[in-house]
Amino acid sequence: MLNSRKPLALKGDILYTPSAERFVSVTGGYLVCDGGLIEGIFEELPERYSNIEVIDFGYKLIIPGLVDLHVHAPQFTYRGLGMDLELLPWLETYAYKEEAKYADTVYAEAAYNVFCAALKNSATTHAAVFATLHSGATRILMDLLEGTGLHTFVGKVNMDRNSPANLTQTTQESISDTEFWLGAVRGKYERTRPILSPRFAPTCTDALMEALGKAALCCGVPVQSHMSENRAEIAWVRELHPDCRYYGDVFDKYGLFGKGVPTIMAHCVYPEERELELIRDNGVFVAHCPQSNINISSGIAPVREMLDRGIRVGLGSDVAGGSSLSIFRGMSDAIQVSKLYSILVDKTKKPLTLPEAFYMATKGGGSFWGKVGSFEPGFDMSAVVLDDEVLNGAYDLTLEQRLERIVYLSPDGHIAAKYAGGNQIF
Repeated sequence: MLNSRKPLALKGDILYTPSAERFVSVTGGYLVCDGGLIEGIFEELPERYSNIEVIDFGYKLIIPGLVDLHVHAPQFTYRGLGMDLELLPWLETYAYKEEAKYADTVYAEAAYNVFCAALKNSATTHAAVFATLHSGATRILMDLLEGTGLHTFVGKVNMDRNSPANLTQTTQESISDTEFWLGAVRGKYERTRPILSPRFAPTCTDALMEALGKAALCCGVPVQSHMSENRAEIAWVRELHPDCRYYGDVFDKYGLFGKGVPTIMAHCVYPEERELELIRDNGVFVAHCPQSNINISSGIAPVREMLDRGIRVGLGSDVAGGSSLSIFRGMSDAIQVSKLYSILVDKTKKPLTLPEAFYMATKGGGSFWGKVGSFEPGFDMSAVVLDDEVLNGAYDLTLEQRLERIVYLSPDGHIAAKYAGGNQIF
């Protein structure tokens, strides 16, 4: 990893979305950064920058680094398996059996090395990551991710009920282990931060949720979990929490649903009307995981409705519910399932556009980190440089059309260079 926090300009064909409605493109432009932050984009390099280093990428496409708002690191080992199952049997057949293996730190280190290498070589620069309930293995994962140069939130998972015996802690064990883990990792890393991760409501008792809510508030630690992913899951939560009006109410009851505690909720396939209002009003981020929602037969999330309401939405690969780490693939899936939603569910809801999907993959999810996912002045300098020459043939394409071809034809993106937080990853 090369330190690129000194003044620097990347020259090439630049494309980004300051809002979900439009692209900004500059052909042969200069992306100038200093101290790891964007200074601006210029068609010609201003005189005041005449002495800075310029890296000329020719006609390659320069876009903001992509953001994976929801991924399970221990599930990378079995991605692409069990895609004929629904959520709850899929968890029992694959996820829980694999995650139990991470009690063995030797196994965990070997498996996490493979995951971290794949994530480093993808177009993703920022990711919110689930580990397992094993604090030792989670610390190994955080060490490895720090070494990649990527910017991540990593969560030790909490589970104290309705789980296999070898993947369940007592309530007090879960609380104590989480407190120990937080103390060990907070402030240890430059780019890797902890995030509280109650797996989902059915696997966490009220006492555990209450303790995690207090920890989030007093320690200033963000939260990630799953919500309203599957109809059978939602019915189960209703049985477990008859006092709550809807799924999100369970998290909100214990201070795990925004309102000063940065929160990511993955999926949200079947939100109720009042729940959507609570998500918006509390500033909760939704991690839209279209490939996973298809693979394990969950459904189609009402993303158009969320965007129209001003809800913060990003994209998640949700490996291994999703079979690919590629957020380019996530963009194409998001657009395609939104068309099915418009055809099969609600004809009044327009499908997603390419700028909207790209915005969710960059600034939409990146906002969880702050000024991330755009090339506006003052934003974090995270970028990927794409060599799409092999895709273009003899056609004269706009920068937007070139991106669209990458989204649909090249999930790996043909990455020529990658920067995160002002540092060159490769």
